[in-house]
Amino acid sequence: MKIKDVLRQDCVCADLTATTKDEAIQQLVNLLIRGFSNLSRDELSHILLEREKLGSTGIGNGVAIPHGKISTIDHVITGFGRSLQGVPFDAQDGKPVNLFFVLVAPENAASLHLKTLARLSRLLKDSTFRHRLLESKTDEEIYQAIIDEDEKYQ
Repeated sequence: MKIKDVLRQDCVCADLTATTKDEAIQQLVNLLIRGFSNLSRDELSHILLEREKLGSTGIGNGVAIPHGKISTIDHVITGFGRSLQGVPFDAQDGKPVNLFFVLVAPENAASLHLKTLARLSRLLKDSTFRHRLLESKTDEEIYQAIIDEDEKYQ
């Protein structure tokens, strides 16, 4: 599985304007809705916010991967958003989050959900890659940076 199989360029945003965790989730939901108009905004918001109640998906180093499962899709989808100012997200290291991958999987695809989470986590552990995402100027540059980095791993 490659990230380009689950991330569309129209689901990338270089300039999230959120100042709170809830606003960030809503903007990420909007990204996915932009690319997949058949999704329910309310259902998707509910699923992601409920997951956050279990514990923050802010994994540290300015990264969060909000995720959940939904019954109305048949394949994994992701979106990416960047906040240059950072968003308080209750991350494990207590620092604001700048880089957000949102991941939604079908309810019956636990294995693929976990594999995708693991792949995203591995990519985002690389500080050089995180820096490239922060320095990219446009949605297109960010998308290409993600695809290029993912190609390094088989």
